[in-house]
Amino acid sequence: MSRGPKAAHEDRQLDGLVRSAQDGDTGAYRHVLRACVPLAAAAAWRRGVPPHMVDDVVQDVLVSLHQALATYDAERPFAPWLRAIATRRAIDALRRHTRCGAREVHVPIAYLNHAEDPTDFVQAVICRAEAGRLRAAIATLPPRQRKAVEILGLQEHTLEQASNVTGSSKVALKVNFSRALRSLRTRLENNANA
Repeated sequence: MSRGPKAAHEDRQLDGLVRSAQDGDTGAYRHVLRACVPLAAAAAWRRGVPPHMVDDVVQDVLVSLHQALATYDAERPFAPWLRAIATRRAIDALRRHTRCGAREVHVPIAYLNHAEDPTDFVQAVICRAEAGRLRAAIATLPPRQRKAVEILGLQEHTLEQASNVTGSSKVALKVNFSRALRSLRTRLENNANA
């Protein structure tokens, strides 16, 4: 298929830019990448890639180009090589889209209209109530034990980090944390039995 004299001239210019890019000219490399974007997008459109996926195909083409440019034979025309890569990436995208489409359904309005499971709601209320009881029980601990629980248990710091933050030794933190857990367990069990 003949592309016309203007397209042939653009292809020859692109061939020259590719040679310069292979020789390390970063400006030429940027020009090559910019020139590849519309060619890659056109290949994606021709293959029937959905509009929301065209940018992904273009990105895939640019990554493939970056990876393969050093091994590209600059004596051959660049545009057909690029179109072949873009066509393959478009086909790959269509395959992914088809595979995902067979398993996934995108219906955002269905999610908004879906009633919440009452057992989930009850469970969430119970969890919030238990978290409130736990916070209240932690607040009654002696200051060193409370600090150990906050840093080691709630903030999930390592002993090393907690020691640096508090200035306490690792042994002291372990002891305070152990005592705090024992005390919390007793208080929460007593409150549950009451």
